[in-house]
Amino acid sequence: MKYKNVQNSICLGAKEEANENDTGTEKAALPSDLEDVFKSGSVTTVGGGKTIHCLTIIGQIEGHYLLGEGQKATKYEHIIPQLVAIEQSDEIDGMLMILNTMGGDVEAGLAIAEMVASMSKPTVSLVLGGGHSIGVPLAVSAKRSFIVPSATMTIHPVRMSGTVVGVPQTYYYFERMQDRIIKFVTDHSGISEDDFRTMLMRTDQIATDVGSLIDGKEAVACGLIDSVGGVSEALKSFE
Repeated sequence: MKYKNVQNSICLGAKEEANENDTGTEKAALPSDLEDVFKSGSVTTVGGGKTIHCLTIIGQIEGHYLLGEGQKATKYEHIIPQLVAIEQSDEIDGMLMILNTMGGDVEAGLAIAEMVASMSKPTVSLVLGGGHSIGVPLAVSAKRSFIVPSATMTIHPVRMSGTVVGVPQTYYYFERMQDRIIKFVTDHSGISEDDFRTMLMRTDQIATDVGSLIDGKEAVACGLIDSVGGVSEALKSFE
């Protein structure tokens, strides 16, 4: 497998020219494919007659509000244009989405998940480390989903922090948002609505909250994820 530059670049932003540092020594220019990895955390690879774009969702998903310094974030305004470019490119045959996320902005995460689910090209998700909170809809949004045995997924109700002005109205909004997430997850996976709601409201697994913490084999056993597997299994599914 080798790297390939796609005609319509997926990486956001124009490539910067090599400049000089404080000592006057010229910086070595990175190969264009490695520069894509450095800038956007994504790369397009060619192997077995297929061109696959690898998209990573790491850390927290940043939505309408900026996260603090020092926090790793995946910005949804960066991911959405990449998905459009992948769907439109004639040179890309499919997308592998790698997840290691603790969750984040609910609406932003669900927006990304809806876009992935609506793509016509083959899509595969792989959960490494964790696919927590809004990472669950993201994991099931692909047409085929994998999880490594050591990965975990946290399933819990929608939460918020800050001042609540109207309690009944806020509760109604949260209930509607929760229903949207439940419907999306159950529509794009093999888990039933009753089982998923039961996982959401468990009180014996998370010390300061309700919900469930499941590992890779449990995620497959309950129908949430399709298969236990790693990178090789995920890539073979494109064949």
